[in-house]
Amino acid sequence: MTSPAGFDPEAAPRFVPFEDRYQPAETPEAAARAFYDVLRRRRSVREFSDRPVSRETIEWIVRSAHSAPSGANKQPWRFVAVSDPGLKHEIRLAAEAEEREFYRQRASERWLADLSPLGTDEDKAYLDVVPWLIVVFKLSRTDDDGQVYYGEESVGIATGFLLAAAQHAGLATLTHTPSPMRFLGELLGRPAHERAYMLIPVGYAADDCQVPEHALYRRPLDEVLIFDREGRPRA
Repeated sequence: MTSPAGFDPEAAPRFVPFEDRYQPAETPEAAARAFYDVLRRRRSVREFSDRPVSRETIEWIVRSAHSAPSGANKQPWRFVAVSDPGLKHEIRLAAEAEEREFYRQRASERWLADLSPLGTDEDKAYLDVVPWLIVVFKLSRTDDDGQVYYGEESVGIATGFLLAAAQHAGLATLTHTPSPMRFLGELLGRPAHERAYMLIPVGYAADDCQVPEHALYRRPLDEVLIFDREGRPRA
């Protein structure tokens, strides 16, 4: 991971004016509500259309993910975009093999019970159908052998940005985490310091797509948001 040209780590930090500020046309409240209206419609989709999505669209989505903050600005992520049908099929077969083990042996009874309302299983046919698979990798060190800080948190934030960008583009996604995911690094020829973090199908939802009703539920806002003094124990 090469440092910017002329960068001297021993020198005092340089600061520049914060000029490239985003200013929404509406009020902050209206802008926040509009953004929420986009994200509230996101669903984890397992029924995709084979309708094409341009490479440029994927590039812009990943640019959004790459804008995420990271520990010491080390940017410890890699995004591998897969569209080749043969490679997608290899990924499907390997993912299904891991998922069969998960559902038959690895998952606890409690875990399986929690998954039951979502109707998930080891069948991953959508990996063949969807036009793109984006595999997110977490770097354990930078490409020039530098230290990484808060890697898990940093890649998690970047992945959230990616999901939001895809939703904003009108595309459907799924957060797929077959475990273990070592096969992804092997199939994609990634080096040892990159560990597969998440497999994200990206495309259009099928016209007759259905999603589990259970997934529509969100806890009330007052259960997840506490304003300052409201959450303090009373004397």
